[in-house]
Amino acid sequence: MAGLFESAGGGGAVLALEELEASILRSLEVQMLELIGPGPGGDGGDPLAALFAEGPTEAPADPALARLFPDAYGDPAGAADPEAREAAGEFRRFTEPDLRTRKREDALYAVRTLDGLGGEDGTVELDPVGCRHWLGALNDLRLTLGVRLDVTDEDERGLYELPDSDDRKPLVMAYLWLGALQESLLEAMAD
Repeated sequence: MAGLFESAGGGGAVLALEELEASILRSLEVQMLELIGPGPGGDGGDPLAALFAEGPTEAPADPALARLFPDAYGDPAGAADPEAREAAGEFRRFTEPDLRTRKREDALYAVRTLDGLGGEDGTVELDPVGCRHWLGALNDLRLTLGVRLDVTDEDERGLYELPDSDDRKPLVMAYLWLGALQESLLEAMAD
């Protein structure tokens, strides 16, 4: 997979994608939407009710979701101090709904952009706002795959040397490609 972002000037970026690349990215983003879950009230609902919605007070059990929605004060589940656990729960209760909404919006933006290609080879053209949505969407995908692959900083170099027979190879290739996309997008935004 060779498609990487290039600068479009003014904080924008362009990405030429083959049909397979667009399909893989779209599939990953749709899976991200499924992982994050629906918005307040099912699928958006009443915006006023969403404004006053409260989130959970406990960290998600799924390790990938726990990485996407980390505790504000470290790991309160392991903290001996009940006040620290309570403070972390209160912080999560009031911040996680907005964070979930932002992550959902980022993934939806990426899916809609890819849908605009019509299933054929094409070019994604992003303005600065679109770049920020894509950057968030790519980051969330990479974090999730990193958790699923149990990647640590020490492991990352070894990912390039996995034998083709390793069952993780397709996911590792996607993880590395997402990292390259993310890095190229940051560079394009800076030009």
